[in-house]
Amino acid sequence: MEKTTVNLKKLTLWQVIIIGIAYMTPMTVFDTFGIVSGVTDGHVPLAYILALIAMVLTAWSYARFSRESEKAGSAYTYTAESCGPQYGFFVGWCALLDYLLLPLINVLLASIYLTALIPDVPYWAWVMISASAVTLVNCFRINILANLSLAFVFAPIILMVIFVYLVIQGIGSSQGYEHVLTLTPLWNGDHELLPLIAGASILCFSFLGFDAVTTLSAETKDPKRNIPRAVLMTTLIGGLIFISASWFIQLYFPSNVRFNNPSEALPEIVLYVGGAFFQSVFLCGQIMNTFASGLATHASASRLLHIMGRDGIFPRKFFGAVHFKLGTPLFSVLFVGLISMSAAFLDLAQVVSLISFGALVAFTAVNFSVFMQFYIKKQQRRGLRNKFLNLVLPFISVCAILCLWFNLDHSSLIFGCIWLLAGISVFFYKKFKKQNIAISNVY
Repeated sequence: MEKTTVNLKKLTLWQVIIIGIAYMTPMTVFDTFGIVSGVTDGHVPLAYILALIAMVLTAWSYARFSRESEKAGSAYTYTAESCGPQYGFFVGWCALLDYLLLPLINVLLASIYLTALIPDVPYWAWVMISASAVTLVNCFRINILANLSLAFVFAPIILMVIFVYLVIQGIGSSQGYEHVLTLTPLWNGDHELLPLIAGASILCFSFLGFDAVTTLSAETKDPKRNIPRAVLMTTLIGGLIFISASWFIQLYFPSNVRFNNPSEALPEIVLYVGGAFFQSVFLCGQIMNTFASGLATHASASRLLHIMGRDGIFPRKFFGAVHFKLGTPLFSVLFVGLISMSAAFLDLAQVVSLISFGALVAFTAVNFSVFMQFYIKKQQRRGLRNKFLNLVLPFISVCAILCLWFNLDHSSLIFGCIWLLAGISVFFYKKFKKQNIAISNVY
């Protein structure tokens, strides 16, 4: 292992976008549909549109920062540059919770699906196999990950297209094809704003791929040009996939009355639409989709750990090093793999409740950092264009994220605050340690 001196810039624009979309897990729309349909009273596509608006505003803030600098690190780096290293530490610490738990969730979901298909193999064994496979791929150079992500994202999207075709055929043959060309999924009954915002607050975390894209700057060709474009394109393409899929699911299932378990509606959705065989095929596609997301989330988590290690927040000798042959932050990759194996002892509800907090902290910080960096530090205030881009737009973006904050689950706030307190303890410990070293050097 040695310091970060290896040239890793191999990813093209579309490879970065594919990794971002894989991070998003496109088929998660089926996992969350029953939950959000219940919250919004059958207005899932509209909730996705609201979430997309908030995420595009935030993605624009990420894109502006990534255009200014080749540094990777996402919200952590951007906040440190604009507001100071101490604020960057706390934002990075909160975002790290999100980054570390997403690979764990993918291992957990993959193990659940595999156990359902092959119940003779113990659940804990599937956890070990899934975590080990994802970790092994991430040990090698990033272009291998990009090529695998392309294969694992492409297959589930084909299944989604087949699903849409079956929905159109099913509705067309039973009710007439004029019932397909309708705005019913969008305007299904009365609309109440608060339930829609609550649904959007659940769905916005499906868009986390654009945040992860910024951690790949050091491994991307022409990052000042490609990373901003990848951030915006990942957000828009992911939003189009989510809205399109949820539109046809909502068209077929106007409410949750047909679901025995709305919180785990995916098997019932595909069974009603395509039958038992299609359900089995779709479940295999879901495993591939989860593995693709696992590869991407694992890569992003290990890169954030590496960046924070490089900056001395974590031990530089381990986390800040890149393997001289593999060209990857090997210790960080293995560390994330070890955490993912703890899925054998956790359940989905425990992990999901922790993720929302870190993501919203990152989104809020980056939007505010645009104001601090361009309006305050660089004093780009003259003219209506600068005032809009550097003052009005960040304010609107922060307000959009605050609406999601107000609908955050209480358990997420509690666990998130506990994690933040742990970060405060680490911060003051490191500060105290530095002061003691400085005093000892004087004497």
